[in-house]
Amino acid sequence: MKSLRQLFVSFTIIMAIALAFFFNLSKKAEFGKRDIVYYNDILHKVEQDIENGIPETEVEDKYSCYIVMAREINDAELSQLYSSGALVMDLDIKNEYVGKVAWNDREENFDDAGNRLLKAGIALWLFVLLGGYVLFCYIYNSFMRPVEELKDFAADIAKGELDKPLPIRKNNVFGTFVEGFDIMREQVKLSIDRERRAEIARKELIQGLSHDIKTPLAVINATCEVLELKYLRKEKELSAAGSNPESEAQIAECRDNLDKVRIISAKSQSVSALMSDVMHASLEKMEQIDINVCEESTLILEERIKNLSCFGNVILENHIYPCLVYMDRQRMEQIIDNIIGNSAKYAGTDILVSFSETEQMLMGDGKSGSFIRITIRDHGPGVDKDDLPLIAEKYYRGRNAQSKSGYGLGMYLCKNYMNKQGGGMEYYNDNGFVVELLLRKV
Repeated sequence: MKSLRQLFVSFTIIMAIALAFFFNLSKKAEFGKRDIVYYNDILHKVEQDIENGIPETEVEDKYSCYIVMAREINDAELSQLYSSGALVMDLDIKNEYVGKVAWNDREENFDDAGNRLLKAGIALWLFVLLGGYVLFCYIYNSFMRPVEELKDFAADIAKGELDKPLPIRKNNVFGTFVEGFDIMREQVKLSIDRERRAEIARKELIQGLSHDIKTPLAVINATCEVLELKYLRKEKELSAAGSNPESEAQIAECRDNLDKVRIISAKSQSVSALMSDVMHASLEKMEQIDINVCEESTLILEERIKNLSCFGNVILENHIYPCLVYMDRQRMEQIIDNIIGNSAKYAGTDILVSFSETEQMLMGDGKSGSFIRITIRDHGPGVDKDDLPLIAEKYYRGRNAQSKSGYGLGMYLCKNYMNKQGGGMEYYNDNGFVVELLLRKV
């Protein structure tokens, strides 16, 4: 509303100035009026020149006049001058009337006034034209341009392009309205970003939990298989020893334990199948992994490895150096379980674990420090040389893993967890597959 008033006032002022200019010009345009004093002076000079003997033609040219040496008022030449509106004055030489002097200036006066009026009209037209251009620019910048920008802004929002801000200009009549739209854009962008981060975190949580749950389920299944073989062997031995009340009671106990082990195995397989469904439902990109790094003792890791006999013959070649390292205890347990579980699944040999310390070294994040190195080695066929650079990529599975269950997330999660803890992970073939885990010392 304020801009509309400014526009109305500006246009009114321009038109008022143009009107005043036109009226002022009209007052100055005096058609047909003559300065008698001026012409009397010229008449006196004409009389002096004729008395001095200057020819009439020279005097006429000098003062732009007509000299008629006729005493009769009905002279034809005088009549023509009178009819054309010329100024006719008596010519007296030595106080004797000898004729007339005339100035036929009315036509010239009209021509001059016409020229001045034409110039004034052109000037007025140019003034109004320029004023109109100024008003047009003001209308465009204050009304039309903001509307076009709002239209383009709405199209960008519809396309999902939320990074383009809406221009806010000083003289924009929709200033507050435009600011509101831009604030809305920022809030929509923030809301979408929050929703995207929440969705990524949800998928990360689902996949992380699914994979972590499947690891202990695999341990349970392996333990059930061992127990089942143990009870079957015991039952066979008792049956072969002969029938007596004591042996029959032991056989019944073995069969009861076998039933329980098989129930546990079946249920764990059901849970594993359910977790597989959950993982299939969320196999999309993940960008965020939450790690809670704190100072922990390295002795925790050695104790954890000692308790992994369920994966087979896990041999500790030496003791870990007791010190504090930066790690997430839960994530490290998952990493060790996963790597040793992979060796048991794909190699099926003894698994050797050794510990060592490193000198000062530079990591990928640009920080240097000393580290505790955990080396996990098996004596299996290793990883195919074409698969080796890719086994830590998300969802990648090597050629020798096609017949095994899994999703190609284990090594990917292990590497990411180690990097998030400020350490690292290396892997290579050396008479089997070797994985080295690096934990930064405090």
